[in-house]
Amino acid sequence: MTDFPDVLENPDRAATSSGTIKQYVTFLVDDRSYGVDINLVREIKQWSPTTTLPNQPHFTRGVLNLRGTIVPVHDLRARFGGALTEATEVHVVVIVWIGSKTVGILVDAVSDIISVPTDDIRPVPSGQSLGDMSSLSGLVNTENGMVALLDLNTLFPVTDDEL
Repeated sequence: MTDFPDVLENPDRAATSSGTIKQYVTFLVDDRSYGVDINLVREIKQWSPTTTLPNQPHFTRGVLNLRGTIVPVHDLRARFGGALTEATEVHVVVIVWIGSKTVGILVDAVSDIISVPTDDIRPVPSGQSLGDMSSLSGLVNTENGMVALLDLNTLFPVTDDEL
């Protein structure tokens, strides 16, 4: 496994001179692997209780104070239509930047950091039988199975109120 803090602080270190390699932080939700561009990951922290706000979306767990920044935490399992995660101290929150917004994503566990040639990223199949795949930006085969790459802008869009 890669040393997360070192790679998170130096995401370009593993890039090739051609610039065709992208790195993704991968994590698990219900034994399914997802990945986000490492350049969007601010940090990874152990789950801690959040403060619930009124009228929040069903997949939002609440907010946490991250060194003075109030960060909404979304439950990825619930966002994809599952039940809310019964979060324990083994769960983690991946803190990401979506535009100018900082968001936490509750997942079961962080898996790895993978380096992927952009030519190896496959398009997501489309069709009514597969449902809405707009929150995925691509698929990658790894030695541990397929990783679905998340499109965070589609998954957690910025509203006019947040601009």
